[in-house]
Amino acid sequence: ARARAALEELERQGRVVRGEFRPDGIEREWCHHDVLRVLRRRSLAALRSEVEPVEPDVLARFLPSWQHVGSTRRSLDALAEVLTTLQGAALPASVLESSILPARVSGYQPSDLDTLLMAGEVVWVGASSLGSGDGRVRLLWRDQAPALIPEPSDPPDSELHGALRRRLLERGASFWPELVAAAQAAGCNYTDASVLGALWDLVWAGEITNDSLTPLRALVSGAVGVGGGARGGARRSARTTRRPSVRALSRLGPPAGTGRWAPVAPLRLPAVSATEAATVRALQLLERYGVLTREMALAEWAEGGFAGVYPLLKEMEERGQVRRGYFVAGLGAAQFALPGAVDRLRDHRHIGTPAEPEAPLVLAACDPAQPYGAALAWPPSPARPSRAVGAFVVLRDGQPLVFLERGARSITRFPAAVDDPSWVGALATLVSSGLLRSLEIRKVDGAPSAEHPDVVALLLSSGFKAGYRGPILRH
Repeated sequence: ARARAALEELERQGRVVRGEFRPDGIEREWCHHDVLRVLRRRSLAALRSEVEPVEPDVLARFLPSWQHVGSTRRSLDALAEVLTTLQGAALPASVLESSILPARVSGYQPSDLDTLLMAGEVVWVGASSLGSGDGRVRLLWRDQAPALIPEPSDPPDSELHGALRRRLLERGASFWPELVAAAQAAGCNYTDASVLGALWDLVWAGEITNDSLTPLRALVSGAVGVGGGARGGARRSARTTRRPSVRALSRLGPPAGTGRWAPVAPLRLPAVSATEAATVRALQLLERYGVLTREMALAEWAEGGFAGVYPLLKEMEERGQVRRGYFVAGLGAAQFALPGAVDRLRDHRHIGTPAEPEAPLVLAACDPAQPYGAALAWPPSPARPSRAVGAFVVLRDGQPLVFLERGARSITRFPAAVDDPSWVGALATLVSSGLLRSLEIRKVDGAPSAEHPDVVALLLSSGFKAGYRGPILRH
């Protein structure tokens, strides 16, 4: 009892700590905090040395499996699990529902995502513009939104933008006619084209969102023109001073402006501290990749970059929540992983046998499960592949075989494709699945396809037809 009283006093002074430190310890044990720090440091060093680094192509096999690519699940629960993995990632809207989600949910139905959006469980927020008809969006669970939605970095500030912003902040969620009326009341140009352009500027700045994905789908599909019931809107002049007609404003407006628009600011409430937000972002990155490297965080466009989450990752390592080590050879030394992910990564060192080879995998070049051009460098090739929106990559056993450029008219072969013709059938699935209307291979490795007769012969023998500019395959 006398020893316990003295130890408790030392504990209050911060000189000793109480816990269960030994594997065979009984009840409570006491340890000097400096000794415990040494023990923890040496234990972490031992854990790091236990993991032999895998080759980079193992990471390329591990990531699709970790992110459920190729899953046969097709329920709403499967979509919810996928969204938990992808939430917060800035994904191109044009490939979100055509490539990224269908690759993870068998028989993906947009109505399932609409169900979660309309129920208020999931929200979407614009991240940046990719031109007039595309942009990056984030899908998030509403309860995680305060920590994962970044503050607008460069909000537009024209008079029209201000009028729409004030309407939404002061009056709350609004429909298209109300936004047009707000633009006219402010004396701004309130043609459908001008209001629609300003509206989407605010979306891509991360300031406003919509209850559904219908306007986003309309924008991506190119249906941004004025609907039949709103033809008069295009003829309205900015100089018109008469009050807007109730009948005119009740019309639907352009497809990309439908639905109920609302400010994003309320989704950031209740406000979280900077430390809490960084912790949630770090855990989300680990949830998405299993094994996190600096290159992945940079490719993710994560707020604050890798430096923003690095201190939290170190602290989580000391608490035993994550492991730090040299897991993937050739990447930076600052690699963190969830404990279960390390074992799964090592399991992917074994690839398909010659009798049962692994089937080729076609992924969008910008898919988070496709590591080349982000965490991993592209293999040597005659052209310059990139993670461009609309481009595709054929991988097999973690090795990229072929890069299909945006527009589906040019391919670049990687060294692994020389002895593996399976990439032809993999590319053909893009047409048979309806993802692409046609494939017309005009260029191969940066040169006209006619200069590669072996490739032309391979394509023609696999169902392509001879075309004027190169082999062609139509749906």
